Amino acid sequence: MALDIFERAVVVLVFGHFAFVMLTTPSGPAGLLSLVLLVSESLPVFLILTRGQSTAHSEKVGDWFLSLTGTILPLLAVPVAGGALVSAGLCGAIMLVGLYVQISAKVILGRSFGLIPANRGIKVAGPYRIVRHPMYAGYTILHIGFLLSFPSLWNIVLYSTELAIQLARLLREELLLNEDQSYRAYAARVRYRLVPLIF
Repeated sequence: MALDIFERAVVVLVFGHFAFVMLTTPSGPAGLLSLVLLVSESLPVFLILTRGQSTAHSEKVGDWFLSLTGTILPLLAVPVAGGALVSAGLCGAIMLVGLYVQISAKVILGRSFGLIPANRGIKVAGPYRIVRHPMYAGYTILHIGFLLSFPSLWNIVLYSTELAIQLARLLREELLLNEDQSYRAYAARVRYRLVPLIF
């Protein structure tokens, strides 16, 4: 219970700072793209605060560290001025695709959403029919769109580190989920974790 409260408190505090940065971005295309990112990152915070209890979850310090770090890092992105690598319209389209993928995954998860590896029930509908971790896929797509619009050394290092952490997280989650026969059957049907035909 204490760890659960700690997790929620840390996420809410960091999110408050992130929301302030995104909402104070100047208007125009940069402000609109920042707003898309804010909506994207608002959803997990809401789901963390309203989620249900898990039947099994990891108590390993490494899993908690990966989960909290993986959640906090995207909240440190900065919408730097100028230097977009492609048009704002294309960046926006990429970000909206990523937002759609992650929202559809979150709708399927509902109150089963969480940060720490846990078994809150196996979901097999919607985007989970294509890859086993569509939420991470959606985040990755959205982050690529934001990075193309706001390239900076800070954002490149941030999102590269975030991707490495997300890969580690999904592998750790699968270690726990593979204890469930229904998940093993699901994984046999849906072969790819993040990107169809690749990984």
